[in-house]
Amino acid sequence: MGTVLALVLGVGCGGGRADFIGGRAKDTCDAEWPVCSQVAGCILGQESYMEGRLPGKGQFIVQLKEASTVKVRFYLEDVVAAGEETVVTFHEEGCRSRTRETVSGRAALDSAEKLGEFNREADLTGVGDHLVEFESDMQARYVLKVEVASLRNR
Repeated sequence: MGTVLALVLGVGCGGGRADFIGGRAKDTCDAEWPVCSQVAGCILGQESYMEGRLPGKGQFIVQLKEASTVKVRFYLEDVVAAGEETVVTFHEEGCRSRTRETVSGRAALDSAEKLGEFNREADLTGVGDHLVEFESDMQARYVLKVEVASLRNR
């Protein structure tokens, strides 16, 4: 069944990997940026993306100049198993509060099959560096990018 899922994702209607990435540059996320009393490997924005393998977890920083909606978008490849749950946690600057977005493995995979990706988003009001963390027991490769939209433009 994993082969079937990988084939379905490879030819999904949401475009391919190259369309998902667009003109963004890959960030290897091997730096050390201090945030919330810990260290993140990269700062992602409108011009960059990261990739990796699940199951596992990761973290990165999103820098905001004003209150914004931050959307984390995952493009999946070589899916072997949906897993039970994927969690994306969005922290306000200084980690003063957080928003935890959870999706079941099946729902994430259904979205990826239908739309070519799955995503989670949160409204963040603070200005500065925001830690974003994710964790999943899905078995797949992923490409992750971030989109930021000002809340005042709603």
